[in-house]
Amino acid sequence: AALEKEGFPLQVAVMGCVVNGPGEARSADLGIAAGKGRGHLFIKGEVVKVVEESEMVNALIEEGRLLSEQGVEARLAAADKNASKIAEEDVKFLLNNQGDINNLNIKKKTITEIISNEDIEEENI
Repeated sequence: AALEKEGFPLQVAVMGCVVNGPGEARSADLGIAAGKGRGHLFIKGEVVKVVEESEMVNALIEEGRLLSEQGVEARLAAADKNASKIAEEDVKFLLNNQGDINNLNIKKKTITEIISNEDIEEENI
């Protein structure tokens, strides 16, 4: 609602899981996914910033403003260079501690098989 009040012409995704969120919402201009007490802020599926949970809403609104003013390419270029690594570490931590509750490997296998029309061994994904 806060982004709508600002009038930013953006498609925004708010995802509940950092494991699949950015990938599932990669067509959104801007998004945030929550996990491990942090928010992974992403543009077109690319993690550009990791913020504390308490900062998620403000960070999303601020990035929406900057994205509207500067455009996608400029905001991707301004991404925190450590954000992707931090996000990857959070995802690994959650997968190791909670398991693959979304069956990500099975989904990847199924998609790969559909696209290639071949059976794929799960460990080859």
